[in-house]
Amino acid sequence: MLLEADGERLYVGARGAVFALNASDISASSALTIEWEASPEQKRQCLLKGKDNKTECFNHIRFLQRFNSTHLYMCGTNAFRPLCAYIDEKRFVMSSQPEEGRDKCPYGPTTGYTALIIDQQMYTASQYEFRSFPDIRRNSPSPTLKTEDAPTRWLNEADFVGSALVRESLSSSTGDDDKIYYFFTEKSQEQTTTYSHSRVARVARVCKGDRGGRLTLQKRWTSFLKARLTCSLPEYDFHFNMLRSVFVMPGRTPQDTLFYGIFGLEWKNVKASAVCRFSLTEVQEAFQGPYMENQDSGSKWKEYTGKIPDPRPGSCITDSLRARDINVSTSLPDDVLNFVRRHPLMSQQVQPSDRRPLLFRRTTDYTHMAVHMIQGVDEKTYHVLYMGTDEGWLHKAVEIEGQLHIIEELQIFEEPQPVNNLLLSEKQMSVYVGSPSSVVQLPLSNWTLTVPGAEPSVDVMAQTNRSTLIQDIQQGSRGCENTQDDIVVRGRSVRVGDDVLLQCELSSNLATPLWTLDGSELQGYGLHSGFRTGTDGLLIIEARQHQSGLYTCYAVENRIKVALVAYNVTIRLDLPPPPPVAPTQDTYSFFATLPEPTEHPFTERPLPPNPAPLLPHSDLLSPRNMEAMYLSLITILGGLCVVLTVVLVYVGFCLRVGNQGKYSLRAAASAYPNNKRQHRNRKQHRNSAHMELKTISSHCNGNGICNGGSKQHNGDFQDGGFLQIVPGEAHLTPNKEPPPPAPPLPPTPQHPSPECMFPNGLSATLPSVLRRMNGNSYVLLRQSESENTSPHGYSFAEELNKMLEKRKHTQLLPRPDESSV
Repeated sequence: MLLEADGERLYVGARGAVFALNASDISASSALTIEWEASPEQKRQCLLKGKDNKTECFNHIRFLQRFNSTHLYMCGTNAFRPLCAYIDEKRFVMSSQPEEGRDKCPYGPTTGYTALIIDQQMYTASQYEFRSFPDIRRNSPSPTLKTEDAPTRWLNEADFVGSALVRESLSSSTGDDDKIYYFFTEKSQEQTTTYSHSRVARVARVCKGDRGGRLTLQKRWTSFLKARLTCSLPEYDFHFNMLRSVFVMPGRTPQDTLFYGIFGLEWKNVKASAVCRFSLTEVQEAFQGPYMENQDSGSKWKEYTGKIPDPRPGSCITDSLRARDINVSTSLPDDVLNFVRRHPLMSQQVQPSDRRPLLFRRTTDYTHMAVHMIQGVDEKTYHVLYMGTDEGWLHKAVEIEGQLHIIEELQIFEEPQPVNNLLLSEKQMSVYVGSPSSVVQLPLSNWTLTVPGAEPSVDVMAQTNRSTLIQDIQQGSRGCENTQDDIVVRGRSVRVGDDVLLQCELSSNLATPLWTLDGSELQGYGLHSGFRTGTDGLLIIEARQHQSGLYTCYAVENRIKVALVAYNVTIRLDLPPPPPVAPTQDTYSFFATLPEPTEHPFTERPLPPNPAPLLPHSDLLSPRNMEAMYLSLITILGGLCVVLTVVLVYVGFCLRVGNQGKYSLRAAASAYPNNKRQHRNRKQHRNSAHMELKTISSHCNGNGICNGGSKQHNGDFQDGGFLQIVPGEAHLTPNKEPPPPAPPLPPTPQHPSPECMFPNGLSATLPSVLRRMNGNSYVLLRQSESENTSPHGYSFAEELNKMLEKRKHTQLLPRPDESSV
C-alpha cells in the first residue's frame, strides 16, 4: 500500500490488479483500477516449474512507489517471471510496456522483500531468483551494486522485513552521507557461550553515495556493515530473535530517528510477541565498535582484535576523507576494501531503549505496526502504537514511561486472517489496514466509551478548548473519583439447592471483578464457601436460603471501583423443580459444580435410577440353568484373560528392547490411509511420517493442576507421568540441525497472573481452543497425591474451577488436524 503525502489517494497493489482509492473514503465509487494479470502461457510455464496454481502462478504486486512527480513504479511476480512497469498517475494507466524485473522483484509472493526508490534510484533487498542467495542491491541507474558472497558471504539466509532512508547528511558537521538501513532475520554466525539461536535479528546499512571499489569489491558495496538487534527479557534470559516488522519514526533531527520492531519466537508452535524500540544513536555506536572475524569458514565468528586499517572500513565519504583526496569509494585503498570484504559483521549488539521490551504479550503474534505521535491535555507528547495480529485484530496501545498499555482491541475481519500492512494518515485521521482479502479504513481515535455516572468521553483532537477537559494518561484514575453507582437491579428467584450464575462482563481487560452481598464484600471463594468467581460472573453453588440478598458486581481498576450490575436474589423452598433434561454430547458446561475431593474430578452425579420392571417367570431362569450359564461365562472370561496376558507380556518385551522412555512408531504412522498421512504431513510441514512417544514430567510448586504426579530419581521417571505424542520427530535429516527446544514463556511483566506458575515462569492455563474428538472435548488433569494445594493456598478443585470459568467461552474446532491428541 502507498499513501501519498497529501493524503488524497491510497494506492493498493493486489493480485493481478492495482487500485487507486479515495483516501478519505476508500469505499467511494471513484476508485480506479489497472488490471495486470499473468498471461495464460506464463501461468502454464509456472505450473511446469512445479508451482501452486492456486497461490503462486499469478501476478502478485510486490512493489508500488512513486518514481517522480508524474509517474509511479510497480513490480509484480508475474507467475515466477517478475516484470516491472511505470504508471501514469494522472490517467492511472500503464505508460509503457512492462520491463524485466528479475533483479528488482522476488519470484514468489511470500519471499521476504523490501525496496525503496530514492532520487529515482531503486534499492532492493530480497532473494531474487529461485535458487539465488539473498542480496541487497542498487538496481538502476548505473552503477549497480550488490552484496558480496565470496569468499565471505555477507548475508546468511536473510529474510527481509523493512528498509528506511535516513538523511544523515542534513546539518551534518562532518559532511556525512545519507544512509539506507535494512532490517532482517538471518542464520546466526556468532560464537557465544551464554545462549545459542539458529536465527537472529539484524540491522544493516549502506551509504547512499557508495559507488563500489575500483578493483577490489568492484560492483560491490564498500560501506556494508551489519549488527545484531536484541530484544529480550533479561530477568528470564528469554530472547526474541525473529524480526517480523519495523516502523521508522522520524525525529526532529535525523539523529532523533527511532526504530520500532515487532519480534517473535523461533518456534512456530509457540505464540508470543515483543515490541522493542531502538534509537539511531545506539545503531551508530554499534557500527563504530569492534568487528567480528571468521578465519576459518567452518567455524563461528568471534571478535576481531587485530589492527584496523585507516580510513575506518565501512565508513561513508566525509569531509575528512575528501581532505585526503578520497572523494568517492573507488579511491579507497585495497587494504581497507579487503578488510570490508572479510569483516561485515559488528561485535557490539544494538540494545533497545531501557534495555527491555516496551511490551511483551503471550498468545499473540503481532505482524505489522504503525506509530502516531499525539499531544495530550497535559501538553506532553505520547506515542500511540497500532498493532495488527495474525488473526485480524488491531490493538491500540499508548507508551507511558517506557511501557506500552493496550487501551483498545478491535476485531477487524469476520474471518481470522493476518494483517499484512498498516498505514496512518494524520490528515484523514484514519488507519488503513490491509489483509489478504481486503483493505479496511478506521478512525485514528474512536473514544465513545462511557463510565456509568461519569462524564462521557470525547475526542481530544476534536476539542478546540481543552481547558475544561480532564485526562489522566499517567495514572488512569483522575476524573473517575465521583462515579455514581446508577445501575439497574435485576431480580432472580431460584429454588433451594440449584446452582445460580450471576453474569458480569468486564469491559476492560485490566479490571478485576469484586462482588458484594448486601453491601459487604464477599470474602473467599473456597471449596465449601458456596461461591465460585470468574471473569464473567459469580456462581452460587447449591443455593441456600441464607444466601438471598442483593449481589452487586464492581469493576476495580487503578483503585477506582465502578458498579456494573446488581441482582436481587431470592432463594425459595416452594418453587417446583425444573424438568430433567437429558445431557447431549455437544453440551459443555464450564460452570458445573465440582464433586467433593473423594470423587473423581470429572465424575458426573448420576440421576436416580428408574425402578427396574419385574421379569416374567421363565424356566430359563431356574437355578440349574443359571448355574450352567455362570460356569460358561467364567470359562470364556478366563480364556480371554490368558490371551490378554500373553499379548501384554509380548508387547512389554518388545518395548523393553527399544530405547528407555522413547519409542518410534513406524507401524502407527504407516497404518494411516495415504491421503490422511499426506494431509497430516502437509499440516505439520514435516518430511518424516514417524511419531514419537516421550515421557513428560512437570511440577508446579505443589499445585496439583500442573503436577503430572511424576517423580524423578537418577534421571529416570517413575510411575505417575503421562505420555505426549510428538509427531514427526523420530528421525531428522542428517544434514539439518534441529532447532533448539522452545523454552517455557515467562509471565507477562505488566500483569502477573494469579494462576499456577511453573518454577521457570510458565503459567499453567487451559488451552484457548479445545479439540473436538468424536463429538467429545476433554482435557486431562491429574492431581498430585502428596500436594493438594497451590502456593496461593487454593485446593486443586478451586484452581480447576477458576480455570474452567475463564474458559467458559472456549471455542471448539470443528475440523482439528488429524495429529491432535
